[in-house]
Amino acid sequence: MARKRAPAETPVYLFLGFLESGKTKFIQETLEDERFNTGENTLLLVMEEGEEEYDEGRFKVQNVSISYLDSIEELNEENLASLQAMYGATRVLVEFNGMWQLEEFFKAMPEGWMINQVMTFFDARTALNFNANMRQLVFDKLQNTQLVVFNRYSDDMDKLALHKLVRGVSRRCDIVYERVSGKADFDDIEDPLPFDINADVIVIEDKDYAYFYRDLTENLEAYIGKTVHFKGIAAADTRLPEKNIVLGRHIMTCCEDDIAYSGVACVLPENLDVKTRDWLEITAKIEFKKHYVYRGKGPVLMVSEVKRCEPIEQALAVFY
Repeated sequence: MARKRAPAETPVYLFLGFLESGKTKFIQETLEDERFNTGENTLLLVMEEGEEEYDEGRFKVQNVSISYLDSIEELNEENLASLQAMYGATRVLVEFNGMWQLEEFFKAMPEGWMINQVMTFFDARTALNFNANMRQLVFDKLQNTQLVVFNRYSDDMDKLALHKLVRGVSRRCDIVYERVSGKADFDDIEDPLPFDINADVIVIEDKDYAYFYRDLTENLEAYIGKTVHFKGIAAADTRLPEKNIVLGRHIMTCCEDDIAYSGVACVLPENLDVKTRDWLEITAKIEFKKHYVYRGKGPVLMVSEVKRCEPIEQALAVFY
């Protein structure tokens, strides 16, 4: 078969989840949907085979080529580019192996491949057990997703626990609970923040820094012009302008392997000779402006009050 030149941009649709979570069923239904039939050559990469198989005879989408990747060694840029060229694919669907880290796919993506949509599927009956025993893999499948679908949901299940499973990683994605009958419930559970974002001064308790930092990065517009008060660990750098530091905390989102210092650029009212690892308590107004820390624009805390303080008892910030 003659190889065709790959398009400049190739949309990629990622379907994530563990074995028997409903990925194959959803992809099958997608390819049976006439609305998805745009005339493009579609490459379906299957990286995990469950009990359910694809019924190509029912596809309404034309020009679909299925390729199976049986091992993670096959997940490399050269192989993916070769498969795209072989089938002349202009869009790619991926049924990803739930036991593989998503970073392996991102590293293997050929030039021009662009993530268009990410969907994650769970069997509602086993999701909490997976989360308890394989939290890092669950986190991996949730952190970039736009939609989470809990299949085989029933009224006797703890919807709030499933909701918290997702919201502990992302506040941005939609959540759907799909019953065996096919009826779907859209998640409408409110997630009040553990602090008052509308207060004159938003006081961030020591235990709530992880929630503050995540909401600030995901919902920045809501914080511009607001005043906050919290304690954090300073990071100083000689490359920063005078009176400029970073203030933050070490956050554990998933497990010990993903602990990372997460801070925000600060401009102090005076030069305090702050050293890295100093603990400070600040009151500051949040502005959106250019700063060296971001190599562009980002949230900058214009500090009005600052004092040194003792390290808090629980220095590691976590999502409790």
